Amino acid sequence: MNENISIVGGAGFLGTKLSSILSNANVKHKTFDISFDESSSNFVDVENIDSLEKLKNSSVIINLAAVHRDDIKPISRYDDVNIGGAKNICSCASKYDINTIIFTSSVAIYGFAPKNTGEDGNPNYFNDYGRTKYQAELIYKKWQSENPKDRTLVIIRPTVIFGEGNRGNVYNLLNQIYRKRFVMIGKGDNVKSMAYVDNVASFIKYSLNKNSGTYIYNYIDKPDLDMNSLVKLIRKNLFQKDNVGLRLPRFLGLIVGYFADLISFISRISLPISSIRVKKFLSNSMFSSKISETDFEPPFNLTDGLINTIKYEFIEDNKNNKKFYSEW
Repeated sequence: MNENISIVGGAGFLGTKLSSILSNANVKHKTFDISFDESSSNFVDVENIDSLEKLKNSSVIINLAAVHRDDIKPISRYDDVNIGGAKNICSCASKYDINTIIFTSSVAIYGFAPKNTGEDGNPNYFNDYGRTKYQAELIYKKWQSENPKDRTLVIIRPTVIFGEGNRGNVYNLLNQIYRKRFVMIGKGDNVKSMAYVDNVASFIKYSLNKNSGTYIYNYIDKPDLDMNSLVKLIRKNLFQKDNVGLRLPRFLGLIVGYFADLISFISRISLPISSIRVKKFLSNSMFSSKISETDFEPPFNLTDGLINTIKYEFIEDNKNNKKFYSEW
């Protein structure tokens, strides 16, 4: 196992889980994050190349740092952090002869992709998050190609990540159903690939000892669920009800989304619903992965991950525990 592993963005949702898994396995590592006090030895800002000097004794850099919400202003923040950060990480790695980088990209690079899109799928991003993640991948690939015999690059493209304590898309769905504010839009036969945080973190750990080369993996927990099955599973575990509840036709859902766009534009207030979020809800986001060709075994199946999250968030008393706000 590689030692002196540096996790950049290590105080976030995925980084915190990864650090816990590495600690439990007695793997030497250190977490760095912009959220730490600037005087701390753990403070790192990927936009500030001087702060990356703290990584100089690393053998592996795992870069989880990113701007990833879909409502960031100004838009230049995506470029500054996601692209500028990649350039700075690569410069640091080159300067200090750090030969392994693991980078968490995203299936957002594929945009509204055909079902079962694999790692060879064409980039077709529809937002700045997907665009800058893809451009960051190109920067890391260039870094690896400059010394291909010695350098190892692992690019992991997770689908939407969920788990205990996260305040992202899956939690929002769970919370809407729990508060009985959820309305199904459309037929509900569209499929959503998802990823449980424990499994993604475990796969990053699994990837630490790759030989030199470039490796790209979509991360998805199988089997995928369509929206009807997902909502039924949630409602069964919350209310012991095996149905989806209220349903709105597709065209009406889109009208509501566009109306919300107009209100948001006029009021300059970001609303929890928008046309792009309705379109994302209605879309298929079903991917395949070359991970199935490896011997990696996720510690949890998707259903167990969802049930664990439901129990943690809505049945057990964990309201005082740390929350992570994101939109992966």
